[in-house]
Amino acid sequence: MSADHTKVPDQITAKQKTYNYYIRYNSSSIVPKDEYERELINLANRMPFDDRGNDDIKLTDISPLLLHDYLVKVKSSLADISLTDHMEDVLEQMDLLEAVPEVWRIKNVAAMMFSERPDRFFRQAQIEIVLFPEGREKNPNNLIEVEPIRGSVPQMIEKTLSYLNTNIIKKQIIKPKDRAQSITFFNYPYQALEEAVVNSLYHRDWTIREPVEIIVEPERISILSFSGPNHTIPMEDVQKGISLRSRRYRNRRLGEFLKELDLTEGRATGIPTIQDELKDNGSPQATIETDEERTYFLIDIPCHPDFIKEQFVLNKDVVKDVVKDVVKELSERQ
Repeated sequence: MSADHTKVPDQITAKQKTYNYYIRYNSSSIVPKDEYERELINLANRMPFDDRGNDDIKLTDISPLLLHDYLVKVKSSLADISLTDHMEDVLEQMDLLEAVPEVWRIKNVAAMMFSERPDRFFRQAQIEIVLFPEGREKNPNNLIEVEPIRGSVPQMIEKTLSYLNTNIIKKQIIKPKDRAQSITFFNYPYQALEEAVVNSLYHRDWTIREPVEIIVEPERISILSFSGPNHTIPMEDVQKGISLRSRRYRNRRLGEFLKELDLTEGRATGIPTIQDELKDNGSPQATIETDEERTYFLIDIPCHPDFIKEQFVLNKDVVKDVVKDVVKELSERQ
């Protein structure tokens, strides 16, 4: 998709002309709408959203504890500077201040990384987890809603992965008779879920007021974020779900900070890592979905088949026990 930033009339010969932006999409010129228009505006602004200054963010919104913790983890020499007295100086050295005439503004990425409540500046900046024990289609009324997970981006990642690791991930060990080495596999490999959760925050559009949504069903975990992959990525690559190579990143600065924490490589390696982890675990490949306008990104991570069979057997045994109890009760009544 290419674009210039000049409006042109829809009909040159019309007496009262209507002007619109036009973009080149495949072999046609179209008026950009919705996600296309948003993407065009961001291109025109040149400065990515996460690297822009924000008048609403104040020094008091930046947590000294979160900032110091980060500086210690990445072994920065700035960790020795007192944030109580020199917060502004540290932010400036980290390139987290945008200089404007006579003042400065704190950049959006500073709040994403080092504010306890970035959702004050980016509405719905949270992760929502919903469990459907019987499946969303089979019984949509049987659901468990986890309290929304909020905080800085690293905090949201840590809390989400902690919940999934404690409550969802299960391990199975098989000891074959013909060899000494055991076979270990999981219903969901941790590394695949980590990559998917990190990507949902790293690549999301922070101007859209929608949370990241994680749906847990017996056969899959679905992670939904907004918006979708940008239009430099062909739809064919999205549908293949192998590697999504983009010529530009939506939140490059955020990615740099997450890379320093070893949470992402930032080189379009997220999807390949997910697929490799699933393959090594003996699980089916993850699938990716979006629409033509790229308004959302949905990745389905399938459960290992053996855990689905185990669930089915357990459920079947429960049903048998219930039937036995009912038959026994009827017999006693007679």
